[in-house]
Amino acid sequence: MDYKKDYKKLAKPLDGLWKKYVEVGYGDDGVLNKFVPTIPDSFNFAYDIIDEYAAIAPNARCIEWLSEKQEKHTYSFKEISLLSNQAANLFKSHGIKKGDMVILVLKRNQQFWIAFYGLMKLGAIIIPATHMLTAHDFEYRIKSATVTAAVVSADNPEIASFLNEGDKQTNLVKTRFVANLSAPRNIGQTAPDGFLDFDTLLKTQPDTFTRVPSDSHENMIIYFSSGTTGYPKMVLHNHRYPVWHFITALWHNCSLGGLHFTIADTGWGKAAWGKLFGQQAMGSAVFVYDYDKFVPHDILTLIADYKITTFCAPPTMYRFFIKEGLEKYDISCLEYLNTAGEAINEIVFTTFYEKTGMKIMEGFGQTETVLALANFPGSIPKPGSMGKPAPLYDLALTDDEGNPVSTGDIGVISIKLHSPDTEGMFTQYYRDPEKTAACQLNGYYRTGDLAYKDEDGYYWFVGRDDDIIKSSGYRIGPFEVESVIMTHEAVLECAVTGAPDPVRGSAVKATVVLTKEYAEQYAGYSDEQKAELVKEIQTHVKKNTAPYKYPRIVEFVAELPKTISGKIRRVDIRKGDE
Repeated sequence: MDYKKDYKKLAKPLDGLWKKYVEVGYGDDGVLNKFVPTIPDSFNFAYDIIDEYAAIAPNARCIEWLSEKQEKHTYSFKEISLLSNQAANLFKSHGIKKGDMVILVLKRNQQFWIAFYGLMKLGAIIIPATHMLTAHDFEYRIKSATVTAAVVSADNPEIASFLNEGDKQTNLVKTRFVANLSAPRNIGQTAPDGFLDFDTLLKTQPDTFTRVPSDSHENMIIYFSSGTTGYPKMVLHNHRYPVWHFITALWHNCSLGGLHFTIADTGWGKAAWGKLFGQQAMGSAVFVYDYDKFVPHDILTLIADYKITTFCAPPTMYRFFIKEGLEKYDISCLEYLNTAGEAINEIVFTTFYEKTGMKIMEGFGQTETVLALANFPGSIPKPGSMGKPAPLYDLALTDDEGNPVSTGDIGVISIKLHSPDTEGMFTQYYRDPEKTAACQLNGYYRTGDLAYKDEDGYYWFVGRDDDIIKSSGYRIGPFEVESVIMTHEAVLECAVTGAPDPVRGSAVKATVVLTKEYAEQYAGYSDEQKAELVKEIQTHVKKNTAPYKYPRIVEFVAELPKTISGKIRRVDIRKGDE
């Protein structure tokens, strides 16, 4: 099958429909420079995109789903529309209604999309969550958001147990579903006590559903932030949020009949960027690989087999692809590459380009925002730069008083707030007006991420505001030091933090995870050999960046402390040094 040709033909009636909701413009260089949504007050993505597209192009591909066990299914817009109607009816029949808080812990199971769009149609508030939650994590989320219903995956039976344990103190969760019991890999399992079989009950429901009247300003989704410095915050978005994510699909360079693959768990905000909204609106289906363990060989093979056209993944995964040996795979089907979530090292960008001829186009945003900075199609990226401001925010770098800084100076990436609200951003940290107010200063929303702008207008990531190291009068961003350390052949991962120092205030410290080969050698090193490896890394940094940034302390560890989303918790490293 010629995927692009055949599916483009099926999707042809969808061409340009997304422009009903947004006006775009391009400069003389062909780069996006205008993005102005016009969102009806009644807008609801599940009705106005999924259902409308199902009516216009029923057989157009919406989702290409594949499990690790090679179970697969191609979902058309019509099928997703009908299944989400059944889900809405199922939820309604069990008392779930508009405004109810419902947590979804469905990994990459296909039921995630069915339940998600079904809840959207009801007007319930969706809380996606990772399957790595423990009982304590569930308790925090249930209490914080007053969760009254849940849908969890059968793939990991512990999820249901953790949910039950987490709800013991509150008894708030009245309705519980377990999904994916029908999967061949789960044959023999039965629904845990107190849980309803989502798959079986779904089949009993009618596939028509009467539209629930709603306002696009009503609450739609809550994402719990990753909590690198404390308990996760509840990031609340309304029903206008999906339209603002159309700009993400433009950054991905999605096209009619294409197939987009974003590597992300459905429990995190990145799923909204690449698995739920913009790509489908543009008639470019999303590819979903339902797996437990990231294996570079598997991903590269699937890209070739399924003719993926556009792809987005964190920089770490691109590093693994390079190590795997890109020359062994035919990934010529790929038309465009993106990365986000952390700044990409220049060496990864350059190596990937040299081996494939493709440039990895970086972007920046948060759970609280949509795409804020990007290297858009047609632009010339500078390796390691986040690009330039997206044409939807009034963006600046600001100092501690909230005033814009000069070109070349480090400042907090900030978005100007316009009355009555700034579209494309979260509405609030739910039930936390103090934290909502704390992130605003002098009319700006402050992301907490530091960067500087060069003379050409490109933005360069420095680090989190609370991660900046102040040593002997210097302000040192951890990322720039980590980027150099990562180029040493002995280093697999590293985190740079400030350690208390009586003379300098703080000393630069590198906490390093060695590659498997070096870790095995290190286990047999003498004290002199260990000291020599420390000196070698320090010298490497001195040679490749300003000498004052070199780590005066180097510590080797088996693993770095991380959040359940995989982000390094530098706060834990700093606490260990106090």
